[in-house]
Amino acid sequence: MIKLFKLIAVLEGLSYLLLFINMFVTKNIDFEIYKKILGPLGMTHGLFFIFYLILAYLVKKQQNWNFKSFVIVCLASVIPFGTFYIERKLIN
Repeated sequence: MIKLFKLIAVLEGLSYLLLFINMFVTKNIDFEIYKKILGPLGMTHGLFFIFYLILAYLVKKQQNWNFKSFVIVCLASVIPFGTFYIERKLIN
């Protein structure tokens, strides 16, 4: 379970960064190819976000995290690079 959570944490972080790049590209550069390639990214990021939160809850039980650690893990999903930090520092 922990390996899956680490994988989803990295994928969620990458999709979050790509979402920021996508917002910049679609607002400032008018290339249709970028819109077609990066367009479905919002839904993909949303799925990774939901999986991340569900797995965080399941791993909380497995790793015996206290409430404060669990909240930090959940908040990291809305901070850029937060999931990378969690994947490296907090997860055993």
